[in-house]
Amino acid sequence: MITDLDLILADMQANWLLYLSMPFVAAAIGYGTKVVAIKMMFKPLKFVGIRPFFGWQGIVPSKSATMASIACDLMMERLLKPEDVFNRLDPHRVAEEIRGPLIRAVDDITREVAAEYQPGLWESAPERVKTMIIQRIQNEAPHMVELIMEDIKTNITRVFDLKDLVINALVRDKELLNRVFLEAGHVEFKFIRNSGIWFGFAIGIVQAVVWALTHNVWVIPLFGLFTGWFTDWLALKMIFNPKRPTRYLGLFEWQGLFLKRRKQVAARYGELVASEIVTPAAVIEAILKGPLSDRLFGLVQKQVQRTMDEQAGLAKPLVVFAVGSTKYQEMKRSVADKVMLHLPETLSHMEAYAEEAMDLKNLLVNKMQELTEDEFEGLLRPAFQQDEWILITVGAVLGFLVGELQVHVMLHFAVPVG
Repeated sequence: MITDLDLILADMQANWLLYLSMPFVAAAIGYGTKVVAIKMMFKPLKFVGIRPFFGWQGIVPSKSATMASIACDLMMERLLKPEDVFNRLDPHRVAEEIRGPLIRAVDDITREVAAEYQPGLWESAPERVKTMIIQRIQNEAPHMVELIMEDIKTNITRVFDLKDLVINALVRDKELLNRVFLEAGHVEFKFIRNSGIWFGFAIGIVQAVVWALTHNVWVIPLFGLFTGWFTDWLALKMIFNPKRPTRYLGLFEWQGLFLKRRKQVAARYGELVASEIVTPAAVIEAILKGPLSDRLFGLVQKQVQRTMDEQAGLAKPLVVFAVGSTKYQEMKRSVADKVMLHLPETLSHMEAYAEEAMDLKNLLVNKMQELTEDEFEGLLRPAFQQDEWILITVGAVLGFLVGELQVHVMLHFAVPVG
């Protein structure tokens, strides 16, 4: 070990450029390992390599179902319920919004069903009679829509699976899942990257002192390993801890960066969910085509059959006689089927009203700001908790390898002293 102070100072003077480079190389290691770690969290979207051991898929995309389920559990438990999504819609206003396309759909459906079940009778009927029948059904159609909407609101949990909507959206679109984490936590990810520079630089100064005292070839790679590991670990800790503002050494106060930014995060998260995931179009599709759509068909069929029976009125025995009792029941089911086929296009005309009435962005933002620190942490923490040890280990290994390269360069260019 070099113990003579004069020799140490002479070595530092002769190799001042190498000593000066150590903190900067350590800062580069700290920064570079953070960039790699963040990239590995989100990229690539699909597995690249040879399964199962040789290759990589971003941690968030690879755990998309788990991530989406965690996010959805928090959302449904504390932020959003199916009733919140649908109860703000006024059935009468919905009927008014879709009146035009609804009337056109009724015209098409009536003509199709009549021509299918009693073609001769329908074709021979005067146009005035056909028009009167169609208009009578059209006049009743908005009221039928109101009743269907009331039924949906009453049975919302039986016809609308919010969790299925959210999970399917995030699992199907892994890029969207990445965006939820990246945009909600963009300041935190920037902090992680930049913190590697400052933490690494400080460690590099210590490394230069230890190298000056020992000149042990293991000092540089081991410090590289420590820089890659420690800066990853410390940055993650500083994002989420402490949960409440805490003063240290009586000099400065710190609160986990993500928790400190609760208002900004809430605003961006609410905007993302409302504009990208739980949109009116997605809600309508989930109700019409989701796993509970059979129950919706039951509600529609009930109202269609009620309307047809009411409109048939005194003429119902004649209608039944003309087409037969079995065919009359089939005809009502056929009408319900065709109504379901027309509903997606018809209901699309109410999306602007639905977006305004639901106002999910403000609803989510307000509810998010009511979350406790522990609950709020759950928004972003899962992205780091899933296999975070891999990221820290990769940072340490990269730091060690760069340190190995650095020590070879230093030994090659070092000027011998004494």
